[in-house]
Amino acid sequence: MESMFAIIAKELGVKPGQVESAVTLLDEGNTVPFIARYRKEVTGELQDEQLRTIEERIKYLRNLETRRQEIINAITEQEKMTDELMASLMKAVKLQELEDLYLPYRPKKRTRAMIARERGLEPLADMILNDTVTSGNPLDIAREYISEEVPTPEDAIQGASDIVAEIVSDSADFRATLRKRMWKEGFIQAELVEDNEHKDQFLQYNEYAEPVRQMPSHRILAVNRGEKLGALKLALTVPDESYIQYMVHGITKNEQSIFSDVKASAVADAYKRLIFPALERDIRNELTESADEQAIKVFGVNLKNLLLQPPLAGHVIMGLDPGYRTGCKMAIIDAQGNVLDYGAYYLTNSEKLKQEAQKKLAEKIRKFNVTLLSIGNGTASYETEQFASKMIEEEKLDCHYIITNEAGASVYSASKLAIDELPDLDVTIRGAVSIARRVQDPLAESVKIDPKSIGVGQYQHDV
Repeated sequence: MESMFAIIAKELGVKPGQVESAVTLLDEGNTVPFIARYRKEVTGELQDEQLRTIEERIKYLRNLETRRQEIINAITEQEKMTDELMASLMKAVKLQELEDLYLPYRPKKRTRAMIARERGLEPLADMILNDTVTSGNPLDIAREYISEEVPTPEDAIQGASDIVAEIVSDSADFRATLRKRMWKEGFIQAELVEDNEHKDQFLQYNEYAEPVRQMPSHRILAVNRGEKLGALKLALTVPDESYIQYMVHGITKNEQSIFSDVKASAVADAYKRLIFPALERDIRNELTESADEQAIKVFGVNLKNLLLQPPLAGHVIMGLDPGYRTGCKMAIIDAQGNVLDYGAYYLTNSEKLKQEAQKKLAEKIRKFNVTLLSIGNGTASYETEQFASKMIEEEKLDCHYIITNEAGASVYSASKLAIDELPDLDVTIRGAVSIARRVQDPLAESVKIDPKSIGVGQYQHDV
């Protein structure tokens, strides 16, 4: 079997020795940034992205190997290991492949098939499965299996069908093929729940359907959220009948069997009751995991761009946290971020209140030599921007304004850190201080906020 180092090297297009060196360093406790910066000569100039891939893949492959040995040991203990099964287990390169192969041997809860076997119906199931009987009446043959626990021939056929359904369901080949086809042919379908309080947020997904293979990560996360809130019902839709016919054809040995219809019904039961729910769950989980990974990547890129924004140093800044009902909160900070003044003004109400606010704010701008206005981009931001532009022009003020991302300001303003930093200020004023400081030093201010509230990702609260 190909070594883990060789597998990863082939995937990355590098030499196995480079991978082995990187893994050795990782196993010694070195981090990816450290190896990328200070051990390039050891890894043959591997880049940080390659090192992260190596870190992820070696973990996966080691888990795969551990699970492979666990499954081999479990099947061997059951004395059911065969050369063919061992070869299949050794060839498996994904955890899902291993689990599919192990499924028939996995300890199960008491199933309908187990009960049927206990009632002596396995020989009848073999007749149905192997198409060995081509003449006679199925009910007459089933009568031979009547007992106290199996009172009628119909009960005997049903029990035998349960055994057939479980055998078909446990087929790794069927599951692997159907999984591939579902990925290729399946659709995620959404239906709006009319009596749900959150339905208005998801109107665009009413009677919505999209191919599984084409769904972008943000839509996966969106419909998942709708389902979690009870506003959407989601389902994987596939050509069920086509899959059932494929399975029936795959296990048909003799079309003249008197149990052909019984077997077809058992296969349909296996698909609908056992196979499809499991594969739907697998595919939905894989979609979600992939979407989560993409969301984290997007968040990382956006967060990096936010944190590395150049600071506007040397300015005395007036932070404006816009609002309608409770007014616009204002805070002025000096070039070091210290609070000089603060207050609340009504910039979007009557003309009289606007004029009063303009006069008072202009006085403060002159008094503290404010050179920059930082306006939060939330509710009433547009009106506040219009007010600021008009005020600067009419009052002939020597300053400019900038629109600032205020995401997370309210979260920060009520945090313990904000209380410790600004204990004498009202929670609403702390938000205005944060909006001002974000321009002055984006990195220092942004790190105070919970990453989930910083507003640079897609559905980061769901990941």
